[in-house]
Amino acid sequence: MAFLFALFLSWIISVFFEAIESFLIPNIPLLPPHFPPSQTVSIRQPDVPIPSSPFPLFLVPYVPLRRIIDFMEPDSLVSLSFCSQKSHSVIKTQRRALFDGRLSVSEFDSNLSFHTFRNRNCVFSVRDCSYFSTSERINYVKMNRRYVPVETQRSDGNLVSYWSDTTDGLKTITDYVTNLFNIDVSEVCVFKDAIKMIKWVNWRQKEPLKKVVDMNWGVIPSEEMIYILKKCTTLSEISIHSKAPPNFRISGSFRSIDYLDIWYGSWVTIENLLTMDGIDISLGHSNLSNSDLNVFLKHWLAGGCPRLKFFYAAIHSVNILQVLAGLIHNAVFVENRRDFTSPFGHQWTFWDGYDIQRSDGVTATVDYQPPRTLVIAVWPETTHNYN
Repeated sequence: MAFLFALFLSWIISVFFEAIESFLIPNIPLLPPHFPPSQTVSIRQPDVPIPSSPFPLFLVPYVPLRRIIDFMEPDSLVSLSFCSQKSHSVIKTQRRALFDGRLSVSEFDSNLSFHTFRNRNCVFSVRDCSYFSTSERINYVKMNRRYVPVETQRSDGNLVSYWSDTTDGLKTITDYVTNLFNIDVSEVCVFKDAIKMIKWVNWRQKEPLKKVVDMNWGVIPSEEMIYILKKCTTLSEISIHSKAPPNFRISGSFRSIDYLDIWYGSWVTIENLLTMDGIDISLGHSNLSNSDLNVFLKHWLAGGCPRLKFFYAAIHSVNILQVLAGLIHNAVFVENRRDFTSPFGHQWTFWDGYDIQRSDGVTATVDYQPPRTLVIAVWPETTHNYN
């Protein structure tokens, strides 16, 4: 009976939190009030007095208040933090629960978000100030001793700030959010100048950056490629969506990289592959041959790339008999459906495949989808803490 009562009480509390958030957050006023159009970004105080009536949420005792704050979404907390110095202080000191995912700064999308395997929860965005109409009444918030115009997007309720320099704006909102939540940036999505952005994030915080996604749709400079892949040793997860310069090569051994996702991997040689020590490795548009993949498979069977859990390669044409040359005696063809999720979220359904076993008993499934794709999945599945 006591257990059922506890469950019932827990349900009542959760419903109460939802009601509190739905009642308070959509109507949060953003301060200070409207400025004349000529002062879209200003450092002076507003001319209109700010009302000092207490915000209803802060009349709640501290213990339930802490629970309510822990229950709220990060974008709602950011909006609430601008209401007053007290609201900012209460959120900064009372928030204890971990957020779902990591804080990501995107130069490409000009926003901050909490990013999980499958979702991206936007917290705060930046736009060029030429995009908002000065004929409308705009709310302002104070960041870094400046009053910045903001509005709430009608589509998703996210807060958008307007800047004459969006790079400066992105850095300012990053400082604000990380200070508010007492957290570090875990990943960046870069577009124009990856080296500067990575160095800036690593300079401003104690915990090193974990992941970089390079979204430069053109050709990424050689210097940038080498910096991301070799020189910035703190990065453990790398996703490069850009093409490398013609005749680009990486000499010597690859450093240990947990997650390596290269969309245009024509420059990756078998010599590069044999020096990799990764958990998830994905190579698109690869020039590797079937013989190269055979060499890599034998390398893994001999104990090479020992941490590997998932390997994907899109080559010109897969010939599974060439890939398994000399290994057929050790391969068992399995036709049962099996679903595999890699530690970094790659999902693959095997309708069939060849199981091969290493001398230590570890089994991998080799699968191909004609004409281009080869996948190696190492069992058992393991999970990865993405926070």
